[in-house]
Amino acid sequence: MASYLDFEKPLAELDSRIEELRETAEDSSLNIDAEIDRLQAKSERMLRDTYAKLTPWQKTLVARHPDRPHLKDYVAALIEDFMPLAGDRNFGEDQAIVGGLGRLGGRRVMVIGHEKGDDTASRLKHNFGMAKPEGYRKAVRLMQLADRFSLPVLTLVDTAGAFPGVQAEERGQAEAIARSTEECLALGVPMVAAIVGEGGSGGAIAIAAANRVLMLEHSVYAVISPEGCASILWRTGDKAADAAEAMRVTAQDLKQLGVIDRIVDEPVGGAHREPAEAIAALGRAIGEELDALASESRDALRAQRRAKYLSIG
Repeated sequence: MASYLDFEKPLAELDSRIEELRETAEDSSLNIDAEIDRLQAKSERMLRDTYAKLTPWQKTLVARHPDRPHLKDYVAALIEDFMPLAGDRNFGEDQAIVGGLGRLGGRRVMVIGHEKGDDTASRLKHNFGMAKPEGYRKAVRLMQLADRFSLPVLTLVDTAGAFPGVQAEERGQAEAIARSTEECLALGVPMVAAIVGEGGSGGAIAIAAANRVLMLEHSVYAVISPEGCASILWRTGDKAADAAEAMRVTAQDLKQLGVIDRIVDEPVGGAHREPAEAIAALGRAIGEELDALASESRDALRAQRRAKYLSIG
């Protein structure tokens, strides 16, 4: 059974009615197929109309949907011969950021991304995708490895932000994020980043300062969460929807502002409804961007990144 968001309640009620009719049809001699078809068509129209006019706050809720594809799903579907690489060679392993070698459509790539987990045990294991300094130092190590062997870097971003705990600050969280961002900008190989859910604060930009930045249609990308912004400006999280509107967190706004380069369409109703279709669409887009960058020299790739980020704002 689909998991519905608050703004999808009318759709949930209609789909529940359709399910009841289907069960009735199975248990009786009544022919109600026509009524089921009518309600199904109405449900599809309602879904399409609802997702065509989502507010920034509603898009934020969609970006956080627990059934949305996660890093492990993208890797399983898109990356052949994936070999995970662990540890920062300094403190330890941080499973909020997962990385490794593999092939995307025949291209050898280094894949790095946030993993949130999809059940209680895996969310705790991956710390809900909120990385500590060792996670970003691992990302730096893997980017340097990719640079040494001339491998393109692909990053998949999905985090509410870097872990804000005391132990992370004690181990140099800000410095680790800065170093990771610096390494993105210094790479002499093509780098493509994709925001696939939440792109939160420095925790996102640390692995997203790429030559090409893609966003799934209903993902969000911002310097702070709407709730965090509202708590600062209005001293209450209840104004999160207003904050999301003012912050311009959506892919459509960020494309207009020049922060991202490309929006990848999602299936009607969001990536969580048709994950295989969403994953395939992103895979095609990433492949096209990597092909476009493949012939660029190391100096040209660095210069392109420099020009891109200096021009923002």
